Amino acid sequence: MPYPYEEMLRLHAPYQPWDTGYLSRDEHEIYYEQCGVEDGIAVLFLHGGPGAGCSPAHRRMFDPRKYRVVLFDQRGCGRSTPYASTSNNTTHDLVEDIEALRVHLGLEKLILFGGSWGSTLALCYGIKYPAHCAGFVLRGIFLGSKAEIDWFLYDMGRFFPEAHKDFTEFLPKAERGDVLGAYYNRLTGLSSGDALAAAKSWASYENSCATLVHQKRGSGNGALAISLIEAHYFVHNCYLEEGAILDGVADIAHLPAVIVNGRHDVICPPFTAQKLADKWGAQASLKLIDDAGHSAFETGMLAALLKGLECVADKIS
Repeated sequence: MPYPYEEMLRLHAPYQPWDTGYLSRDEHEIYYEQCGVEDGIAVLFLHGGPGAGCSPAHRRMFDPRKYRVVLFDQRGCGRSTPYASTSNNTTHDLVEDIEALRVHLGLEKLILFGGSWGSTLALCYGIKYPAHCAGFVLRGIFLGSKAEIDWFLYDMGRFFPEAHKDFTEFLPKAERGDVLGAYYNRLTGLSSGDALAAAKSWASYENSCATLVHQKRGSGNGALAISLIEAHYFVHNCYLEEGAILDGVADIAHLPAVIVNGRHDVICPPFTAQKLADKWGAQASLKLIDDAGHSAFETGMLAALLKGLECVADKIS
């Protein structure tokens, strides 16, 4: 999606990775890149979705003179192969990919920087491997609960009724009682044409609800990966026990965390961020951005994220 001009001015000038490669994991080849300065503060960027992939704009969020930034495309998306694969693609697998990548790159501790599904994955990794975490910068909190999945599928329509109408009316009337099941059947069906059409509808719905100002948005080139992989995770309740993340926060509550959420984020409403901050306690700070929705590149959101990263970096240096 296009980014607001004033927020683009806050991004660093375009720069290239100094290292790229693929990490072999099961049948997957996981693309990664390293940017910035080799002896800088290590930051791992975790993209959303699941299934969205990284973009050049993501690396521009980080000061290349200060940080050693690692970005990678999670299983099945972006430059990782095979594309749009859900085989051996679970939350546990992604957490173990992060750990394997950390070991491969010889990094002792990481600042986890993730938004939306990236916040979910950052928290899951931290709970499993707290000794290798230095801190967290999290945006648009998603805890992988059934209530949050149902919100995405049904209740976002209370705020974006036209987008939800298009999303549901893509399906025959008889199938609209189980939106997730109907889309999942099409996305995983034998007809590539049906799968692509369903993917475009799903991705267009999500994109149209991502910003404060509604715009009917196209689905982009990654529609199949993000739609199929999201549906795959949602059908399996994100491969998480209900409440597992909040129950596990005690294991990382001694680490600094900055939590940023758009006050008008309809995809990941801010009350979830408040729940996480309350559970985390004194080491967490919560910033709600009054004029922002879900996107990291909306007015005020990017500035808060970069300031949050500086705060966490200062605490660990």
